[in-house]
Amino acid sequence: MINVNVCGVDFKNPVIAASGTFGFGQEYGEVYDVSKLGGICTKGLTLNKKQGNDGVRVYETRGGMLNSVGLQNPGVDEFINIELPRMKEIDTVIIANLGGGCIEDYLAGIERLNSTEVDMIELNISCPNVKSGGMAFGIKAETAYDIVSRVKKLCKKPLIVKLSPNAEDIVQMGYKCCEAGADALSLVNTFKAMAIDIKQKKPVFNNVTAGLSGPAIKPIALRMVYEVAGAVNIPIIGLGGIMSWEDALEFIMAGASAIQVGSGNFVKPDICLDIIAGINNYMDIEGIKNLDEIIGIARR
Repeated sequence: MINVNVCGVDFKNPVIAASGTFGFGQEYGEVYDVSKLGGICTKGLTLNKKQGNDGVRVYETRGGMLNSVGLQNPGVDEFINIELPRMKEIDTVIIANLGGGCIEDYLAGIERLNSTEVDMIELNISCPNVKSGGMAFGIKAETAYDIVSRVKKLCKKPLIVKLSPNAEDIVQMGYKCCEAGADALSLVNTFKAMAIDIKQKKPVFNNVTAGLSGPAIKPIALRMVYEVAGAVNIPIIGLGGIMSWEDALEFIMAGASAIQVGSGNFVKPDICLDIIAGINNYMDIEGIKNLDEIIGIARR
């Protein structure tokens, strides 16, 4: 059986479309039946509508891509009123990804999402804290502990905390988020990186730095999942450069109960179907009856 249960939520399979790479599922629905996915994680939401960053937003690099989209999104209220009803027509788990520039924004967003039919909430703590000079909430473990504990007290949905690989100590970060009450962790988000236009002789992005994703980060993301899985007793959702069913199985064997596919969706829009089929086939060949048999098996 390829189905999994994460925090009491049943997924028909462990493959989830990652936030920021799948919109709200409508566009990909024109390519294939997205109800075949285990779940969809929404485009990153903020309390109020955001236009995103100016200038270049996406830039291809060897083995991956850089993005500086800047969380362009319609805002929580428009998501609830317009996008969510459409998503509910899809037979799959819906995870709302929520970011914010200050803790008050997170709390207000949580309050609104509590009364909706989203199945889970993924807290993006990689957002810059505008009240603390722009340092992301997910860099220092104590800062993350504070925001997660405050959000958890208010949140009525299973709470996934998405960890940044740019944290000072990713294992300590995972441990403190677990201690603060997170129901699950997802890791990793994008790596801080940059590119320079040698013709213009200046950085490609207006913000100078951007987020690196894609196959280049996979071995590091895998190592982080493996290490964090050994430090916490809550489910982990692994992501970072997953481009094949083999990649997905590595994350599962490292300790992930489910995985998310991000940049791979841009390379091959129906890549998630290939990964689901590959995992199914592998389990048949290996005589594995239930995915639980191999979750974290590389750690035993």
